[in-house]
Amino acid sequence: MKQINPFDHYALEYDLWFDEHPLVYSLELSAIKELLPQRGVGIEVGAGTGRFAQPLGISLAVEPSEAMREIAVIRGVNIIDGVAESLPFKNDSYDFVLMVTTVCFLKQPELAFKEAHRVLKTDGCIVIGIIDRESRLGKKYAENQRSSKFYKDAHFYSAQEIQQKLLKSGFKMIQSVQAILPGDNIKGTKVKSGYGEGSFVVIKAVKSQS
Repeated sequence: MKQINPFDHYALEYDLWFDEHPLVYSLELSAIKELLPQRGVGIEVGAGTGRFAQPLGISLAVEPSEAMREIAVIRGVNIIDGVAESLPFKNDSYDFVLMVTTVCFLKQPELAFKEAHRVLKTDGCIVIGIIDRESRLGKKYAENQRSSKFYKDAHFYSAQEIQQKLLKSGFKMIQSVQAILPGDNIKGTKVKSGYGEGSFVVIKAVKSQS
């Protein structure tokens, strides 16, 4: 029996989540904006339905799910078929690469980071948004993983693990920010530097000179 790809089969349900959780969505966008370069040409890898590429003004996106790409196109995103581990771009082409809740679905995240490193210009940066495995939400997702349509086969990472993988892939660390989400047991909801309190963490790393 053919295995169902949840990102094709439930693409609309995935997309509607952002409308149903506007505060979380807004906080995640705000956290990304803290570290995403305001200038230069960049790409989003694993862009899904374009919920981040569109409001962030990213000119080109990559997504393997056809159903998700179709929704992104309706949203006005220039999106092509492709996977993080084998990007269809030339070396030293972009100023930044964005990945939002993409790494947990990758079979070989280190290979994806090396590909990002390859297509980035010197001093270009990778910006990664994750649900921190050590956070309240990360632990909740892990507990309910078997029954989840989307996260059943995911592998969650801590912010520290992502930083280590980036360093091994030729990046140097710059900074991280975290979004304090509803239920994070921290007073208020906001974006602040570092990690360890908020469930959504954004990490930025720069391509070192060879």
